[in-house]
Amino acid sequence: MNSLFVISPYKINNVWMFDDESVGLLREPFVCGVSEMIDEFTKDIPNAANGINLFFSANPFPGATIKLEWKRDDCGGNWYFCPSLNMEGWFCPALFHYFEEAPKFLYGKVEAKKGSLELFSAGC
Repeated sequence: MNSLFVISPYKINNVWMFDDESVGLLREPFVCGVSEMIDEFTKDIPNAANGINLFFSANPFPGATIKLEWKRDDCGGNWYFCPSLNMEGWFCPALFHYFEEAPKFLYGKVEAKKGSLELFSAGC
C-alpha cells in the first residue's frame, strides 16, 4: 500500500470533490467542514476551484504544510482538527480507500495543478 497519495480535487456548486478511478470514487465530496478547510488552504492559488493537487499521508513528508489531528469516529467516518486553522472537519468512509484504519494524523500539501505532466529526473 502507498504511504503518499495524491488526488486532484475541484469545486462544483461550491463543494470540493475529487475523482479517483483507482479506488472507484467519482465526484466524492468533501463535507462537514473539510470543504471549508480546503478553501482556506487554497485561498492563494489562482483558479484553485478548477483543480489542485492534494498530496496526503499518515506520515510527515518534505513540503507538507497541513497537519490534521484525529479526534473521534462518527457515522462510519472520522473527525479531524486542524490547529493552524482552528477548524474541524469530517472525513467520510472513503478515507478507508487509502488507509486500513483512521490515522492519528494526516499530513498534506496543496499545489496548483499544472497544465501538463512534467517529467524530471532527480540529481541526488
